[in-house]
Amino acid sequence: MEKPHRAGFVSIIGKPNAGKSTLMNRLMGEKLSIITRKAQTTRHRIMGIISGEDFQIVYSDTPGILKPEYKLHESMMAFVNTSLEDADVILLLIELGEKYDEDIHNRLKNIEVPIILIINKTDLAVGSQLHDKMEYWKGILPATEYHSLSALTGEGVSELVDKISQRLPEHPAYFAKDAISDKPERFFASEIIREKIFMNYKKEVPYSTEVEIVDFLEEEDIIRMRAEIYVERKSQKGILIGKGGAALKKVGIEARKDLEDFFGKHVHIETFVKVSENWRKSDESLKKFGY
Repeated sequence: MEKPHRAGFVSIIGKPNAGKSTLMNRLMGEKLSIITRKAQTTRHRIMGIISGEDFQIVYSDTPGILKPEYKLHESMMAFVNTSLEDADVILLLIELGEKYDEDIHNRLKNIEVPIILIINKTDLAVGSQLHDKMEYWKGILPATEYHSLSALTGEGVSELVDKISQRLPEHPAYFAKDAISDKPERFFASEIIREKIFMNYKKEVPYSTEVEIVDFLEEEDIIRMRAEIYVERKSQKGILIGKGGAALKKVGIEARKDLEDFFGKHVHIETFVKVSENWRKSDESLKKFGY
């Protein structure tokens, strides 16, 4: 008897820096979401698609749940809400040292699909800490299942996939079986550049930055692209470029290496910095950048 085909949307949610993007990349087996030590790195809902002969799992990495301060934050939380609405399984990722957050509880209290509460960063647990934390969460946040893992080392991830697979509904595939994401190549190029900005600059500059790929020409052995990097103030433009253009050049060199790894061919990239005042608060600018 032929096995039924199972397919579904699995949304990864949690607070900033819980490890959602690290888990997403671990589940996918390749880097789709950018990862830095800074909070609020993920701004979009990024889908990663894993397919087999009789299944398809559509993972969603989402922005960390926060109280909005800008229109950008409101758009980020809208991505979270959408991922909750169409989810077949929800992975609530909780950092080892995290405490109860009423906002997360309120978002989940009317959810009817299975919720797997996951304690992440088990590689940092000491003594009975993991057991104690699991008992703590079982007492205050009801879930369908509870699980622990280290997204960084991979410990416990294959067992999580088994739990997810068991809860997928019978359904045809939502995407082509060879698809790995719903996002276009330009999106991943802009995210790789944005990651390097987060890694190379401090304070407000990375959060005030957005990257747009305005030209993307793919030839047989090389991709030529032009990236426009937007900041909110002229002073930030000077910081981003650096003395004699050295800072921006460093970003370009680091980004090109990752871009070549991602696309599997040579990449030529030109970067230009522009000022778009208060773009994080502008509906028009946010729409332009895909929020």
